[in-house]
Amino acid sequence: MNIDNLSAKEIKNIVTKQREFFATGATLEYGFRREQLKKLLSALECWEDKIFCALWNDLHKSREEAILTESSIVKGEIKNHLAHLKKWMRRKTHCTPLKMMPSRSYTVCEPLGNALIVAPWNYPVQLLLNPLVGAISAGCTAILKPSPYVPTVSAVMEQMIKECFDERYIAVIQGNREVNSMLFNEKFDIIFFTGSPTLGRKVMEAAAKNLTPVVLELGGKSPCIVDKEADIRIAARRIAWGKTLNAGQTCIAPDYLLIHSAIKEEFVREFGKALKKLHGKDIKMSPHFVRMVNNRAFERVSSYIENDKVVLGGNIDSKERFIEPTLLECLSPEAPVMQEEIFGPILPMITFESDKQVIDFVSHREKPLALYYFGDVNNGYKITKILSSGGACINDTIMHIANENIPFGGVGNSGMGQYHGYDSFCAFSHRKSIVVTPTWLDLPFRYMPYKMFGLVKKLL
Repeated sequence: MNIDNLSAKEIKNIVTKQREFFATGATLEYGFRREQLKKLLSALECWEDKIFCALWNDLHKSREEAILTESSIVKGEIKNHLAHLKKWMRRKTHCTPLKMMPSRSYTVCEPLGNALIVAPWNYPVQLLLNPLVGAISAGCTAILKPSPYVPTVSAVMEQMIKECFDERYIAVIQGNREVNSMLFNEKFDIIFFTGSPTLGRKVMEAAAKNLTPVVLELGGKSPCIVDKEADIRIAARRIAWGKTLNAGQTCIAPDYLLIHSAIKEEFVREFGKALKKLHGKDIKMSPHFVRMVNNRAFERVSSYIENDKVVLGGNIDSKERFIEPTLLECLSPEAPVMQEEIFGPILPMITFESDKQVIDFVSHREKPLALYYFGDVNNGYKITKILSSGGACINDTIMHIANENIPFGGVGNSGMGQYHGYDSFCAFSHRKSIVVTPTWLDLPFRYMPYKMFGLVKKLL
């Protein structure tokens, strides 16, 4: 299926219509926002079968994995917003210092305005619609830009959104990176981008021309530390699950393994057992193992497999874009597999002897989007306190993204800004301060020529 690019004129027309619609104030009321959230939830339920078929067609993603990693997360987000939106929208009272009495101080959240949401291909439903929930909740309009690398899913998303919403309010614009560039040339009030750090820099550069705020959900090389106190069977199972989910094409997948030398051999054996339990003896036949999204991704990821470094796995099939989950012996941090985010089912292993080695290794690299530690919980707290990352799990992988009540986001090279739940509402809002001063009292001290300034100075 081919995705046709919209022209610059068509894009400008949609942006203009959305700006005009926002100016009417239609999105400001609680009732309107709530109704749109309910519409989106209903649409997801009605279109579920088409969405699942599209995900299978583009990514070989099973219905079960689609529910687990795509639709259930968006539905949970919508339900959370429906339950709390009224509270989030309320005017909040703040303390007023004595020097300002008898004034009162408040904050209110107002929508930033016209939003652009650019989503990647790896979780093309979740990462397109989850930010949209925040935009709707905050009272913004939104233009959605899905990925052309998953054309079937993108087409279904466009059809669903068109059926559900007025284009002046929420619209889908299709196309390749040329269309992205045309969109970035338009003036938006916020840009929400999920993708690679390289593209994130381009987004930020384009946004700077209009001083547009950005939320950047990027990625990087997320370390997974397995210490000698770890429950090796559980660690192997949870790491195998986190690494083979979406065939490793997950921005928070464990990217490389830092494993204590004392338990390495046992871990390799347990990892192999875990893979068989998850996907069967022949992983290629598993209905739950996703394929590489395209030939380019297949060639890049498979190029990391050096036969003399393979500890487990290593088989590939170019016709099916299949790469078997693979453990690699990685003796050098300078190896190609350690330079960029892998985004595939390959896991290089580096051994360590002490916490200091782990801390030195991770802290001298870019800040990751996620950090995973398996071992003693108290030591896990210590490691996660010292090492900066967007999020972290102790004795687990991936699961911090599943809780809509805690923020998700990157730090440094792995992104900026947070979303999920209340943080999604805040991401698309401006928190405006308001001071209300009565007229029944008008003290003269603040006015020129500043009489009795000695007394005023004591109050400041």
